[in-house]
Amino acid sequence: MFMKLDATSDPAMGDIAGQDASGEGVPMSVKIRERLVAAKKRFNANDNIADFLQPGDLDALLDEVEIKMKGVLESLVIDVDNDHNTDNTARRVAKMYLNEVFLGRYVPAPRLTEFPNAEHLNELMIVGPITVRSACSHHFCPIIGKLWIGVMPNEHTNVIGLSKYARLAEWVMGRPQIQEEAVVQLADLIQQKTQPDGLALVMEAEHFCMAWRGVKEMDSKMINSVMRGVFLKDPNLRREFLSLLPRKR
Repeated sequence: MFMKLDATSDPAMGDIAGQDASGEGVPMSVKIRERLVAAKKRFNANDNIADFLQPGDLDALLDEVEIKMKGVLESLVIDVDNDHNTDNTARRVAKMYLNEVFLGRYVPAPRLTEFPNAEHLNELMIVGPITVRSACSHHFCPIIGKLWIGVMPNEHTNVIGLSKYARLAEWVMGRPQIQEEAVVQLADLIQQKTQPDGLALVMEAEHFCMAWRGVKEMDSKMINSVMRGVFLKDPNLRREFLSLLPRKR
């Protein structure tokens, strides 16, 4: 009688077929995922996983994404071996995702220089428009728009440079997102960093998943807002903030 051995069940062969017991050959994405699962951490498309990356992981992940992206192109029946236009497309796409448009998933939050509110500023401050770039997590199509941030500080509020609001927005938006969740994530982050009496965000963006596919609506935009603290409680302050935003955005 012959018994068929399953490589995945043989300890000498490791947990995954074709890999040794040391784990060599395990895809980097699997290693990172195992760390996240062991820590019981969520890793949705719009989550940051920088705390679970080790030096060299992104380079290995880049190689893995390139290989899998090449497989996608081949499944689209594109001759990547002979088509001079796509012979390096898989690598370019992998670099674009990991090093640019989705970088906010893989790097820590930008460092902020915070200053005490020495002058006890307590007047409305508006920052914007800040250009935001993201991609929808449904189709990976671009989301491009503008963001306005209103802050009502108090004597205990941490003051940060104007450019830092743009850095925080870039970090949060640099992940596959849906706009409704993205502005809430950003509001939570700014609230945590600055502790103001009130915080207001308004975002207006074009979604290329509507313009490029589906209904192919070119002029449609999505606008949504988040109001916190005194902006939520005081309708006069909320109206003042909204009235100061440019009408033609």
